[in-house]
Amino acid sequence: MRHRTVKAQRIRTIASVIVMWGAFLCLGGGESLQASDPLRIAETSTASGPSEQSAASVQALVIGSDGVLYAGSFGHGIFRTVDRGATWAPVGGGITDPFILSLASAKDGAVYAGTFRGGVFRSRDKGNSWQPVNVGLKRLEVKALLVVDHELFAGTGDGVYRLHGSEDRWTPVTSGLDDILVHALARAADGTLFAGTSGQGVFRFSPRSTGWVRMRHGLKDHEGMIENFIRVLMIDQDQSILAGTFDGGVFRSTDGGLTWRPISRALPNDSIRGIVFSDEGVVVATGNGIFKTIDKGKQWIPLNKGLTSLAVQVLIGSGDKGLYTGTSSGVFRSDDGASWIAVNQGLEVGIAPPPFLFR
Repeated sequence: MRHRTVKAQRIRTIASVIVMWGAFLCLGGGESLQASDPLRIAETSTASGPSEQSAASVQALVIGSDGVLYAGSFGHGIFRTVDRGATWAPVGGGITDPFILSLASAKDGAVYAGTFRGGVFRSRDKGNSWQPVNVGLKRLEVKALLVVDHELFAGTGDGVYRLHGSEDRWTPVTSGLDDILVHALARAADGTLFAGTSGQGVFRFSPRSTGWVRMRHGLKDHEGMIENFIRVLMIDQDQSILAGTFDGGVFRSTDGGLTWRPISRALPNDSIRGIVFSDEGVVVATGNGIFKTIDKGKQWIPLNKGLTSLAVQVLIGSGDKGLYTGTSSGVFRSDDGASWIAVNQGLEVGIAPPPFLFR
């Protein structure tokens, strides 16, 4: 019954998005988004959270090579903490778009930020100053950043691009994802790159192939629905791939993406926001809290003690059992993987500016 309700809600959501899309075009802001991807607008509109939140809505988190934690907010730029979240300070001089969608840290100490309309920015001085790195990018909406050795990959509104560490020009990884929004990126040990897209499912590009290949045999839930909107991709130490969808739960593939199996039927919420592997199992962030499974999805244990904001946007691991999560009302830290404390001093910044009116 729960999943029938979810599917009905999906229909109502799509109808609401159509109305929002028409209103947005009337505002004159349609030049930066594609009508072919209405869920992009739905996610962005809800990501900013309640209009009277006490702390910034945090969409991205990353720990730098020196242990410094960075938080990317939706509308207030980037914040930095050197004391595990006890205090935050705004950083981000040079970033022209305060709507941060993704963050990544390289081994050389560089930190990268992907934004809603401004492309990619790079900092080499612990976030004090940032420079745009956008030459070669066709579209400047950057939903995903992935660092592999000396290369940086970006998931954009025009597929996946690659930036070599010694260069400042982006190049498309290969053909096959033109004009497709990429939400998630993951790379296997053999060099195969996976891209989770908005509306087209999962694509794979192996070192031996000539272009992106769509993985068509999978992501079908127990009701027979194909889940083509992918928000999260992660690969575990056994090279199994986990895909988190917009509203269809979590899927696992053990054969390089050829086939998929749903593992979240017992999960109370199907909107997946983050996946972290632990020694005991898998921790999943959803639109209504955080849950853990130790039996590959047969049962899900809530991990929400102290988590006063269940509207989770991002989840990352820290240390053996440590976790950080970004929510619509700031950041929370877990030192034991089971309970949370709010770490928002310095993140209380008030209401963010409307994203569609930002120039």
